[in-house]
Amino acid sequence: MNKHLVALGSVLLITCAPPAFAASSQDLTVTGVITPSACEILITGGGVVDFGKMSAKELNADQYTPLPRQTVQLSVSCEGPTLFTLNTIDNRPGSSANHPHWHGLGMTAEGEKIGGAGFNLYNPLADNLPAQTINSSDGGTTWQLGTQLNPTVLTAVAINNVPVPVAVRQFQANLRLNTHIAPSDSLTLLDEVPVDGHATVQLMYL
Repeated sequence: MNKHLVALGSVLLITCAPPAFAASSQDLTVTGVITPSACEILITGGGVVDFGKMSAKELNADQYTPLPRQTVQLSVSCEGPTLFTLNTIDNRPGSSANHPHWHGLGMTAEGEKIGGAGFNLYNPLADNLPAQTINSSDGGTTWQLGTQLNPTVLTAVAINNVPVPVAVRQFQANLRLNTHIAPSDSLTLLDEVPVDGHATVQLMYL
């Protein structure tokens, strides 16, 4: 059900007796969206995952180096039961060194892709009860059980293993990061190279 409501403002007309000549006019349209209820996203640690310093000698020369898996807690709190989807915006677009739907980690000064990070949601709870996450790659027309959280799919909450979005008030899940650094032979590592991944988790109302 589409619960987007559009608030339309009436055009305000102030009239008087018209003179004999024609006058120009311009309509004023006021639009907006009233959401069913406001929701807030929180990620533990302020959404920062820091791998600290790593030596170039620790990296594989000819294959990707997986970094230790990191997990943060993602939660969504709404004023009332709400249908919503989650996805991400990769703020380092085009810099993923492996999977195209992973999030990039920035580039070296020479324009080389440093690596990539994939996000998945595990152990979801909906209103403190076990739940599932579902993914849609066609804008919400069809859904299937899945844990992905990335820019190419929509992610929603489901229950009882039925791939249909449900309205919830509280949602929690473990957000797991799988992070890889590109082979060191493909990177210029003469100076310190910052790992510079940055993504935004976006909530949209259904």
